Amino acid sequence: MSIASGTRGRHLTRRLVQLYAGLTLYGVSSALLVRAGLGMEPWNVLHQGLAGLTGLTIGVVSIIVGAAVLLLWIPIRQRPGLGTVSNVFVIGLAMDGTLALLPDGHGPAVRIALMVLGIVLNGLATGLYIAARFGPGPRDGLMTGLHRVTGRSIRLTRTLIEVAVVTSGFLLGGSVGVGTLLYALSIGPLAQFFLRFFAVPEAAAAAGGPGATPGPDAVGTAVAPASPEGAILRR
Repeated sequence: MSIASGTRGRHLTRRLVQLYAGLTLYGVSSALLVRAGLGMEPWNVLHQGLAGLTGLTIGVVSIIVGAAVLLLWIPIRQRPGLGTVSNVFVIGLAMDGTLALLPDGHGPAVRIALMVLGIVLNGLATGLYIAARFGPGPRDGLMTGLHRVTGRSIRLTRTLIEVAVVTSGFLLGGSVGVGTLLYALSIGPLAQFFLRFFAVPEAAAAAGGPGATPGPDAVGTAVAPASPEGAILRR
């Protein structure tokens, strides 16, 4: 998907709202996991470790890493969409903005609540922006691009990337804990549920022809199997 091609078609306003609401909420959810202090999602373990090493904010590090990963798309011939470029900036800015408003020093019960809320909100945000169909984020595009180039399965490609990212982040001082494990186990089912819930009617109806009324299975067929976005959720 090119940046231009994603900005045409029906339901454009709804799709744009979903895209930017999803990316913003993703940044908010990541900030909640930072404040919970019980373990981050894989890429943010790396971002947090690099932030501690460089003195930059975690949101700024997220933007820099996202831009660097996007450059890796060139040799594997991935094409960015509007959502890809927006992903680089919006999530990092939303994360830093939320961290500026959300104080430290929570008790154990509040930290657990923040962790659970952060994971659920992350799944909702993922479903929102993927269902908008403006292209995968830089990190997910790297995964699907390597899958295509190497012929290795999505499961293996994703696992190898995330193990490398978590290990590197942990060695740099990033937070790995129960939140990291709970995120890994739950984000797939959560994102798949919200992807079906937020699927744009135009994409869903494509499975059944013009005027079709899509059900949950039609949404999954239209969005997941044929697209990199769907591959992101297949573990």
